[in-house]
Amino acid sequence: MSLPVVQVDAFTEKPFAGNPAAVCVLPEPRNAEWMQDVAREMNLSETAFLLRREDGFGLRWFTPEVEVDLCGHATLASAHVLWEDGHVAAGQEIRFHTRSGLLKATRDGAWILLDFPEKREHEATPPPGLLDALGVSAAYVGKNEFDFLVLVASDEIVRNAKPNFTQLAGVSARGVIVTSRSASPQYDFVSRFFAPGSGINEDPVTGSAHCCLGPFWAPRLGKQDFVAYQASARGGVVRVSLRGDRVLLSGHAVTVMRGTLLA
Repeated sequence: MSLPVVQVDAFTEKPFAGNPAAVCVLPEPRNAEWMQDVAREMNLSETAFLLRREDGFGLRWFTPEVEVDLCGHATLASAHVLWEDGHVAAGQEIRFHTRSGLLKATRDGAWILLDFPEKREHEATPPPGLLDALGVSAAYVGKNEFDFLVLVASDEIVRNAKPNFTQLAGVSARGVIVTSRSASPQYDFVSRFFAPGSGINEDPVTGSAHCCLGPFWAPRLGKQDFVAYQASARGGVVRVSLRGDRVLLSGHAVTVMRGTLLA
């Protein structure tokens, strides 16, 4: 059976930046082992699999190594493909049924707006080896159900961090967010995201991390709406707005490749 696969760069307005995701719209259910094999073959930080339902789409996300519970950039890429390829009428809201509950995507001009759950962190003791693996000093360490969050003193420290990924893979969490205030007036805060234990040394732009970052920065910056920059080599911009226990994430997306899966 042949199956179209679309590769999309998310949280960017130009190709070869932001975070790439593969998107597969399935004509029928496939098992998790097959989806994991496809994700390993695509070798991107996430591959998204969509299956039409009466009231939207089932959506699952896989790294090359594991299935994950929440992924922002591959959801953004999925919405982009569904509209661009005519699976959903232009401007129509898209409902995604996921392991993190119901997620929604709408259009806001050229931006794609995602409605995600808040994933607030709480102060935590850093596990042995975490800060050594990152090579930074922490002003604060927190943890939510997925990730550790490490606050550092400056934008420069975030951008110049060179983690020991072998050591960091031993930390028991999906990943580690490193963040600080932005040195640029264009952005409110910057971050990077490392997840070697999930098969991704550094994720270029991590939408789901901003479900933690938005609530974290709100009391520190005294605002509810942010423009954030994830300072990976590819880089990407995420607009973040807090609405009760929901976080609205906005970004752009660009199709860069189309192919056909033959297996």
